[in-house]
Amino acid sequence: MSSNVQPYLFFDGRAEEAAEFYKTALGAKVEAMLRFSDAPKEATSPGCGPGSGNEDKIMHMALHIGDAVIMGSDGECKGKAEFKGFGLSLAVASAAECDKTINTLAQGGQVVMPPAQTFFSERFGMVTDKFGVMWMVIAGAKH
Repeated sequence: MSSNVQPYLFFDGRAEEAAEFYKTALGAKVEAMLRFSDAPKEATSPGCGPGSGNEDKIMHMALHIGDAVIMGSDGECKGKAEFKGFGLSLAVASAAECDKTINTLAQGGQVVMPPAQTFFSERFGMVTDKFGVMWMVIAGAKH
């Protein structure tokens, strides 16, 4: 059996803003961005999507970050998204890049653990970005 697990984040109305932020902060490349208005009427199911007035919100997007693809949506556009019980781990090339990435992701967010040398890496830090997504950034992991 071949499988591939990919994170799918629901930004609850801020997906396009998140895509722009991750393009700047992480060099993300948008591979797909479909709006609810792009779906043919016959392909939509009742109760699926955000309802009228949100047709230009993002139904599906795919962001390529490094070797990974993170997918996302605006979901039902009901308010503030909550990302609890998980984090995204991002491996970077150097301690300096770890520091820069933490600082960039912290714009409008909050540093949870300032980057520092650890027993398991050259540099590691944690940050919750302005969307509420928690990132763990690591350089020089010791295996």
